[in-house]
Amino acid sequence: MHKRYVNHCTLTLTLKPDGPVLIKSGKEGADPTKPDMEFVETYHRGGRTVYFPGSSLKGAIRAHAERIVRTVGSDQRPEGDKFKLWASDPLDQKANQWLEKIQESHRVYALSSFTDQMFGNTALASRIRIEDAYPKPGAPLRLEERNGVAIDRVFGSVAVGPFNYQVCVEGSFQTKIHLKNFTLAQLGLIGLVLRDLNEGWFGIGFAKSRGMGTVQVQYESAVVEYPGCLVEDTLKLMGSNLSWPKGSLLGVGEFLTADEAKKYGFPKPDREAVPVGAELMPLGFGAKLTWNQSTEAKVEHLLATAVKAWAKLLQEGAKAS
Repeated sequence: MHKRYVNHCTLTLTLKPDGPVLIKSGKEGADPTKPDMEFVETYHRGGRTVYFPGSSLKGAIRAHAERIVRTVGSDQRPEGDKFKLWASDPLDQKANQWLEKIQESHRVYALSSFTDQMFGNTALASRIRIEDAYPKPGAPLRLEERNGVAIDRVFGSVAVGPFNYQVCVEGSFQTKIHLKNFTLAQLGLIGLVLRDLNEGWFGIGFAKSRGMGTVQVQYESAVVEYPGCLVEDTLKLMGSNLSWPKGSLLGVGEFLTADEAKKYGFPKPDREAVPVGAELMPLGFGAKLTWNQSTEAKVEHLLATAVKAWAKLLQEGAKAS
């Protein structure tokens, strides 16, 4: 299954600091005029600039996704039920070693936790990719230098410092989140994580427990693509009798036979009606559905539709337990 490409979602969004944000560089520079803790930098658009690394964003998003699923599930596999693991224990270094010995890809996927099925583990590749977030053109950044000191909690004296650090307090950083071969419940979970990030429930970077790292999430567009479909009177899968209305949001299980979906544990049916019609992808091959903020079909509507599938999955799990 994972050698095929049946659906793909690209979320384009902007992250705006809602206070000081610092994603530290992994090493100190030789310039004595710079602060002790520097913002990570790279070359982009012909110059040097600060940015939010995709790896840092993915780590924060994964951690909160695991918090959400542990709220309704568990990081312990129920005895006698091998398919009901929501999130692996991050402190258990051997949690997934036994999966590496399994040869069948469908068994590795089915036996992995819900979050590992999305973000990957040592035996399974991730199906989520997050691009580095670079400053948007025309939105100047504002960087500040702040001072800090670490206090010894026993004696009340200075333990470390004083030290200074660089923060970004204003600007806009654009990134894209890619999710391939996804179920609607997985897309819905990403929507909930982004909602909580915008609400300030968690942050990114340095000193999050001290109020830093909060950002506002502004959606720009979302595109869901079906590379193997034709756009006719209906949305039709090439080389198959499968077809759907043009305004259909389809999870990966829709493209598989009942036996294939059962082997991987994909829900089937896994589709929702949306007020967006399919159109041809570039070069006239494949189908896509587009949401953007300039139309009535906004990105929030797509994510809200996917969250319905997430809620349905939770209800089915509660009935089975």
